[in-house]
Amino acid sequence: MQQTMRSVLFTETGKPAEVLQLQEVPLPLPKPGEIRIRVLASPINPSDTMFIQNMYGIRPQLPSRAGFEGMGVIDALGDGVNLAVGAKVSFTTIGSWSEYVVVHAGTVIPIPSHMDNETAAQVFINPFTAYAMVHAAGVQAGEWLMLTAAGSAFGQMVIQLCKMKGIKTIGTVRRKDAIAELKALGADEILNTEEDKLPKRVMEITEGKGVKAVLEAVGGKTGALALQCLGYGGTMYVYGALSIEPIPVNSGILIFKSLTMKGFWLTDWMRRTDESMRKEVQEAVIELLASKKIILPVEASYPLQDIQKAITHADSAGRTGKIILTM
Repeated sequence: MQQTMRSVLFTETGKPAEVLQLQEVPLPLPKPGEIRIRVLASPINPSDTMFIQNMYGIRPQLPSRAGFEGMGVIDALGDGVNLAVGAKVSFTTIGSWSEYVVVHAGTVIPIPSHMDNETAAQVFINPFTAYAMVHAAGVQAGEWLMLTAAGSAFGQMVIQLCKMKGIKTIGTVRRKDAIAELKALGADEILNTEEDKLPKRVMEITEGKGVKAVLEAVGGKTGALALQCLGYGGTMYVYGALSIEPIPVNSGILIFKSLTMKGFWLTDWMRRTDESMRKEVQEAVIELLASKKIILPVEASYPLQDIQKAITHADSAGRTGKIILTM
């Protein structure tokens, strides 16, 4: 009988490629109300790498496992659980880069059998965040929404979602070769932060009105310039800090344009949002992904034993899709 499994762990925080280790650990057993999942796929997200570096909203308790989301099949049930062994589910937990995980039965999302594993592994973090943030921004059809780091997997989903809703989008990238691809997905305008003067170009595009909302993930100078692109009464939603630099805020712009800056963290949103809204988002996300109305890009997949290669690839510049770990 199997008693151990492989799992990616770290005993100290730091650069993922330097601190991650693949180890044999005891196979977990589900308690009452829990299920054990045989993991088949798990993505590498920016939140995962920030967590490993102790730069995330949740602090790792060392030694810690790594990875926040994934998918697999139920392989064992705790007492009182009325789910089917063999059912395909998506889940979120600390430690998804493992061959098995144990989670509370009420937290998983059933996955349609025809949805591919690489898409199912990404159901929680990017799709839920994208759908919830676009909803929170309140931008209506025909209005402008701006997003930084538009070439990310999250950015690509926001572009597709806005296109479906009739919302006009302006995205920012650092590479010219990403522009055509993002416009093909449905972006109205893509600006290169290395060449374009963001506020000037955005005001030209929006005929001097500015955008109603900005979804900001870069921080630093890019975040500061994006703030200037807001129209009167606009809101910037900050959900990341890829540059690891704080946004220098122009107080005068905030005051005289009556602007708002808000942080957005999916974990907190899930905690505060009522059950009916969570269910609406879940059903909408599953329908959009299962029907392939929205595509989640994948650049490469690596087996769990190649965690060092995978994490190095995930941290490389110029990626066009997610890096997936397979078990």
